[in-house]
Amino acid sequence: MGTPTFQFKQFTIAHDRCAMKVGTDGVLVGAWSELPCQGRILDVGTGTGLIALMVAQRSPSAEVTGIDIIPEAVEQARENVAASPFSARVDIRLQSLQELSATDQQFDAIVCNPPFFEETLLPPDASRGLARHTSGSLSFEELVLGSARLLVPGGLFNVILPFASFDAFRLLCFSCGFGLRRSRSVQGTARKAPKRMLATFVKGDAVWTQEKPLILNDGERRTNDYAALTSDFYLW
Repeated sequence: MGTPTFQFKQFTIAHDRCAMKVGTDGVLVGAWSELPCQGRILDVGTGTGLIALMVAQRSPSAEVTGIDIIPEAVEQARENVAASPFSARVDIRLQSLQELSATDQQFDAIVCNPPFFEETLLPPDASRGLARHTSGSLSFEELVLGSARLLVPGGLFNVILPFASFDAFRLLCFSCGFGLRRSRSVQGTARKAPKRMLATFVKGDAVWTQEKPLILNDGERRTNDYAALTSDFYLW
């Protein structure tokens, strides 16, 4: 049996050695995030390297750095990057956000599909627990504070969050000097309550645009909005 892979239009993601596989959340934040055309972009918790490669595809003159604390994920992300058309512009590092934010490096944008499982018990797979559990590796407060240190003035901070966590996260961002620039709720179907929130913050003041909800499925197939958002990546 071959290595499990997920084929996108311009690159392939192998994810058999990563705790967190290719999923909808990562694709959504990679496709929706507001990005500069050039400069330096950071992917926090890169996992398979999916978001780093999506960002590199969307920002053809940008240098992209992906960081993760799980050695197996970093090794596989490096392999995925090396096999892509964007290998010259994407650097994958075994490094935590806390370590990186203690340096003098600066970025024009940050993209993150952050850990957000808040349950007391970690999942049985320890690496999956680190990848998805706020108490295991990176709290929301550490994410916001680290991003504030690393971004240039006017830099963009893009995240996807549980809908129920968004208000608290937004207040935390406000307290660290971020303004909310864009947000968009995500629903599985029109009849379901929002499950996720996509958000772009800016380091500094911002005028907020609340975009119409993104509905993924109309009950029979993917919606036109979802298909349009991901059309540069998905093969369907």
